[in-house]
Amino acid sequence: MKNSSTRTGYRLRRVLYFTLVTLTTLAAMGLLSGALYAGGITPLKFTLLILYAILISWIAASFWTAMCGFLVLLTGRDRYALPSCGVNGQPRGETGGTFKTALVMPICDEDQEQVFAALRAMYQSLIELGQGDNFDVFILSDTRDPNIWVQEELQWQRWCLELKGKGRVFYRHRQANIGRKSGNIADFCKRWGGCYRYTIMLDADSIMAGPPMVEMVRRMEQYPQVAMIQAPPVPVNRESFFARMLQFASVLYGRMFAAGLSFWQLDTANSWGHNVILRVQAFTAHCGLPKLPGREPFGGEILSHDFVESALLRRAGWETWLAYDLEGSYEEIPPTLIDYAKRDRRWCQGNLQHSRLIYARDFHPLSRVHFFMGVMSYLASPLWLLFLIVTGIEAYLRSRQAPVYFFGDNLFPVWPVSYAFEMTTVLFVTLAMLFLPKLFALALLLKDSRLCREFGGFMAATASVVLESLFSVLLAPVLMLFQSKFVMAVLLRKNVGWPPQQRGDRQTGFTEALQAHGGQMLIGIGSGIFSYLYLPSFFFWWFAPVLAGLLVVIPVSILSSSTALGRGARRLRLFLTPQESATPRVLQLLTEHLDITRAVSSELAGKGKEPWLSAIIDPHIYALHASLLPDEVADRRRKHYLEGLIFQLQDEGTGSLQPVEKRALLSHRSDGVDPLHILLWAEPPSTGKFQEP
Repeated sequence: MKNSSTRTGYRLRRVLYFTLVTLTTLAAMGLLSGALYAGGITPLKFTLLILYAILISWIAASFWTAMCGFLVLLTGRDRYALPSCGVNGQPRGETGGTFKTALVMPICDEDQEQVFAALRAMYQSLIELGQGDNFDVFILSDTRDPNIWVQEELQWQRWCLELKGKGRVFYRHRQANIGRKSGNIADFCKRWGGCYRYTIMLDADSIMAGPPMVEMVRRMEQYPQVAMIQAPPVPVNRESFFARMLQFASVLYGRMFAAGLSFWQLDTANSWGHNVILRVQAFTAHCGLPKLPGREPFGGEILSHDFVESALLRRAGWETWLAYDLEGSYEEIPPTLIDYAKRDRRWCQGNLQHSRLIYARDFHPLSRVHFFMGVMSYLASPLWLLFLIVTGIEAYLRSRQAPVYFFGDNLFPVWPVSYAFEMTTVLFVTLAMLFLPKLFALALLLKDSRLCREFGGFMAATASVVLESLFSVLLAPVLMLFQSKFVMAVLLRKNVGWPPQQRGDRQTGFTEALQAHGGQMLIGIGSGIFSYLYLPSFFFWWFAPVLAGLLVVIPVSILSSSTALGRGARRLRLFLTPQESATPRVLQLLTEHLDITRAVSSELAGKGKEPWLSAIIDPHIYALHASLLPDEVADRRRKHYLEGLIFQLQDEGTGSLQPVEKRALLSHRSDGVDPLHILLWAEPPSTGKFQEP
């Protein structure tokens, strides 16, 4: 339990942080209101002031988070953070006996080679620490594609054979994708959660080294009141120019922001949903997610479950922490601007759902702040767009007003007051809060010469920050339009679902870029012409950075997806990260195990058949697949449906079946896989009924 001094310290920190955010917001509003009060307040000016108040408070919250993180990293300590438990000794339970932690990776139609290579690398890293016996691995598949499903089974079997037993790595495939990822995790907790004190939750693009995983277990053991510890993941392994730029920015600035979040969140931290350790008993007892009333996208299943789960744990009295000091936690990011936007589209719907939870009963005030920040991370874009539109309208109306120089009986003219200085001040204050954290993050490199070298040296890091800042200015209006479109789609109740994302490097083609960005470029051209012809020159130049990004979006999107350009930047030591300068052991293991997992896929491809058909024809693969299917209850309608599919396959060949029909045949042993296997081996080879087209 925390003593009164600690509780007082927590409160003072949070009061300090939110006071700084509030005062900064009021000061910025004072600057803008001074420029807007000329001629009195109109509904349009009042709207501008309200929009700016919301947006500047959002920027101020990020700015002061970064400043708090800067001070934490500069001093090298945070007296209230969960301290390290050291690197020696075995994780042991309260009774002194060893226990196991589950590494859980839910997947759905992912690249099975990458998934199994990452898990192999993580487990190998634990073995090299002498901790392999303390961890079990669970692959929880919701895969719908029948070919990927069979490949997952073969990857799992190969790994089990190498480990000489099936008691360490477990694979489960769900027939029904109920509740998406959160439902997949809930199924794990019901089936196996009682066997484990802790689980480290992973994502399909997650990878963690052994030391931070063991350290998280130790901290959970040392602090029994803690139910969740989040290790901030940093992006790695992408080579496109766009991705390398994001990797650099995330690693350099992210460490400061993570320390700042930990500074004021303290024992009420949020979760990313992956690279996080959970106390299974607490999670199972309190984190069952209900369906929201109403229909999607605002109702139905909760998509961004991680925010909600951490809030539910805190509501139940458990502590949740962000371990900003843990290194060795990684993830992979989309390789192109378009793929990045597609991922944002998936997250947008889930985050906007949180607007319904802000005022739910009994949540901790900071949990409500997390929900609000999740909503604002996407709502900020349409608000900025609306702010720019209203600003343009106000400037246009002001430019149409004829100046009046003589009032009443005045003998001398009254010259109109120019507010260009005030508006310029507002602009520079806003930009300062956006870009100063980048400079402070760069300044932190001067404190650590080793880290500075790993970023390519101070001059190279400075050049990278300048280029990244210029690039972010060009991308900001593009992402603003993307996210505004996504928010509008959600408000119009268009459900996007949760499709898998693109994870490997690839080049954006001209046609793809034109389809994705053509409308944005036209908006930029139209806005540029209007602002140049009808707005005062000051406002035209004020809009210029926004217009520039939209005008060059197509070539920027294409060029930034280039891996050749990314590798060229690396040779110049631009956007270099510590993970590239000295590749961590777990990432080296990932590369080694990718060769093994690709060999499994190549061996299957060498059979000359689709994997799903090999699961019926090949005796070895058939035996494996059939053994993993669950027990069945007799169902007459299902039996007739599968019989029809078998007749169709016999009469028209495998090409006549849709993926969902192939999956149906693979999902049932007694009425699908078994009769098909028997029919095949009973047929003379010359008939060719089961040949692929």
